[in-house]
Amino acid sequence: MASKPSPSKSLNVERLPIRLQADPKRVLLRPYDTSGMEQARNVITRVLAVPEADLPALIESILAEFGERHHLVRERLLSRFEDKKGLMATDQDMSEERKLLFGACFSAEYSLECAALFNPSIVADPDQTGLPKRSLRFILSLRATGEGHISSITFRGGVINSKGEVTLKEPSRLVAEPEALPTPAYERGLFSRKLYELGLSTSFVRRVVENLNEEFSLNDLRQAIHRERWRRRNLTAEPDDDPSVDDKILSLALSNYVAQFRPDQDISERAIFPVTPSQRNGIEDARFVRFEGGTYYGTYTAYDGRLILPQLIETDDFLVFRFITMNGPAIKNKGMALFPRKIDGMYVMLSRQDGENLHLMYSDNIHFWHESKVILRPRFSWEMVQVGNCGSPIETPAGWLVLTHGVGPMRQYCIGVILLDLKDPSKVIGRLKQPLLRPEADEREGYVPNVTYTCGAIVHAGYLIIPYAISDSASRFARVNLQELLSAMT
Repeated sequence: MASKPSPSKSLNVERLPIRLQADPKRVLLRPYDTSGMEQARNVITRVLAVPEADLPALIESILAEFGERHHLVRERLLSRFEDKKGLMATDQDMSEERKLLFGACFSAEYSLECAALFNPSIVADPDQTGLPKRSLRFILSLRATGEGHISSITFRGGVINSKGEVTLKEPSRLVAEPEALPTPAYERGLFSRKLYELGLSTSFVRRVVENLNEEFSLNDLRQAIHRERWRRRNLTAEPDDDPSVDDKILSLALSNYVAQFRPDQDISERAIFPVTPSQRNGIEDARFVRFEGGTYYGTYTAYDGRLILPQLIETDDFLVFRFITMNGPAIKNKGMALFPRKIDGMYVMLSRQDGENLHLMYSDNIHFWHESKVILRPRFSWEMVQVGNCGSPIETPAGWLVLTHGVGPMRQYCIGVILLDLKDPSKVIGRLKQPLLRPEADEREGYVPNVTYTCGAIVHAGYLIIPYAISDSASRFARVNLQELLSAMT
């Protein structure tokens, strides 16, 4: 898909003909759980009752139908059997065919992009080999929404050439989740601070934390919880805490994990699906940025169906991802966006704590954020309801270029631009009076009408390249000459 720009009226913003749509063909092979234990045991009974002689033909049929739709289907069905075999009341030996049937009955396809593909973010690919001069290979991350309105992260690859023309690589038909790596060690001090920030400061929680070493594993935490429950039931007269506190403690621990894709997987074959309790209803609006030194950070919102939890992703290569809980009283609401380098030795981040104004935060620790200050308030009619960021700031000789979103009358979302001082980003030194992008006639209809939105842009070949979402349904690209844009700001 190559871009041949068609001009737009406002500031020579060019909307490119590339359009990314929801694609129901891209499916994950995921665990499938029955509606209850009784049904699960009934399924197992039926699997065990299948005559051995009938199994080869049955498995051949399953593999023929699904083998081309996923990588390593046989291996993954056997892995699913290992996950669920504890439900069996017997430890009898099974043939591989019966194990495969068992695994298939507790597996299902999930179409992760069937409903929407939106809120894109763009960064330079860590691999820039084999390109023509002055071309840039990029990675595009997108929020994919599927069955049950669950959001996950998917990726696309592409190239911007020396003329600022954008080409997207055709995505693979296959897509898969990463492998979970062994749980890393947790630091007791950081973990306890986050528990208290979440309001978990009961005597039960305090004693659990006191019984942990300075570094501990997930298994150590489970044992500490179990010991404290046993102690309260058998040795003290203290009232027992709400049993749900166990889940809350473990949920925080499980929110910090590592996942790894196979090196042979194309970037479009990698999908990050919610796997922790805090993410169970979605991973929303990842804003990736390449930080000085080469590490990529992605700020995102974890949603469990009730609460939102801002979190951080770290990766050096888009193969191994580290998911980390952000901490501190300033970590709340949505729209965190990290600056690509430190300023005066401090990490800097944009945010929207109050859901209305654009805030700025400083920290000496990327995982802890304590205070914020408002640097931008709604001013123009098209942002009368609220303003926020649309991705990480971009460093230019003139200042930090920040794409903003403004919500105006009838909940219309437009993309604006401001310029922050390079040395003191709390100072707004430029602002575009009119939106850079507002919904056009063919962009207004969708899951959330009248929305243009992005989670991150990039500068190359003298252009600001903006991947953007339309009405929470699909995504497009636009570009604008960088110098013309800077000159248009007051």
